[in-house]
Amino acid sequence: MDGSRQAAAVDYGSEEAAMRVYLREGEQRAATLGNRGPIRFMPDGALHPDIREAYWRCGFYVFEGVLKADELGDLERDLHDILDRLPAERGAALDAKGRPALAADCTAPTLLWSKPLGDPFGGTTLANGRHPVKMFEPKAADDAPGEVVYLILGSLQFSEAALRVYGHPQLLAVAAAINGPDFTPFNEALFIKEPGRGASVAWHQDGVTHWDSPSWDEGSHGFNFMGQLYGCTAANGVWVVPGSHKRGRIDIRALVDAAGSERLPDAVPIIARPGDVAITNRQALHGSFANTSRDWRVTVNMGFHRRRSVLGVHGGGVHNKAAVYDEARIRERARLIGYAIDARRQRFPDETPFVYQPHAEAGLGYRWDAAAKADIKDYNLLDLSI
Repeated sequence: MDGSRQAAAVDYGSEEAAMRVYLREGEQRAATLGNRGPIRFMPDGALHPDIREAYWRCGFYVFEGVLKADELGDLERDLHDILDRLPAERGAALDAKGRPALAADCTAPTLLWSKPLGDPFGGTTLANGRHPVKMFEPKAADDAPGEVVYLILGSLQFSEAALRVYGHPQLLAVAAAINGPDFTPFNEALFIKEPGRGASVAWHQDGVTHWDSPSWDEGSHGFNFMGQLYGCTAANGVWVVPGSHKRGRIDIRALVDAAGSERLPDAVPIIARPGDVAITNRQALHGSFANTSRDWRVTVNMGFHRRRSVLGVHGGGVHNKAAVYDEARIRERARLIGYAIDARRQRFPDETPFVYQPHAEAGLGYRWDAAAKADIKDYNLLDLSI
């Protein structure tokens, strides 16, 4: 992070030599894709066609330099506060200093734990069994804790800086360009990959609802923005199989069996600097390896859907309880967009705020203040999970 804690050196053990080759070759493949650069719009406000082409061809794109130094500083301060307030252990009501722990009073799912360098989802039935193959789990250092928090859900209630990123006018304009001006939220999270401790995320495709729909296409399950506080490398970042978002539901186990390991030969890492924001199609086959490197990865994750993929759909079951998503549910969940836009307006008054079409058409206005902060507790119970 800032050098205040360096994890003891660890590696991939018996897989170390193969991993070094795989990381290097993956970086080389990623460099050939032509899917990175600043956010660019046409004079009429449309997303630049080169970006659209590369995104739909590859299934992801890296927007460079989106978050500036002051915003990254805000995020880092909030991160330090969050890490300081985590429960002393799984299920504890208090943090290490004896104070009420972060999220201890939340009803919604918030903190996900893993053993250091573990793979808590791979090869299990969790999340509808969408992580069918367990990743290799390197041995953590002897001084590592028994468990670490690697994912924080409902993150906007814990970080005003993350809420302001959620209201970033250029990112929301990209969301409107990809998913339509009436786009809806999905969910938000903080991914924390500590050096020498960060858990892997087994290969998977997001999305549950629309795989067998006659109207399915390459964008049916939406996308995630992934803002990078410290950047990400081949060793600690997300890997994607380019173009896999177009292939429907993939037999992941068969791919791993054919490869002879979880090192899928066509996958590439998302390489990013601090302040870069990647957009990744949720249908793309993706995953990440245990972080044996010396580098932190902290990702501000924000997902968005097409309204037609959500409205009237029976969703949930992964991030929250199953339900049919009607207009009222979508409107209540989308209040976070309104709060985020106003929170950002207050912090960055010289920016032109994004205008979210559904709010403008309905005459809805949102003010970020103490009452709003109380209003968003457990907001992720209403995540629009498809």
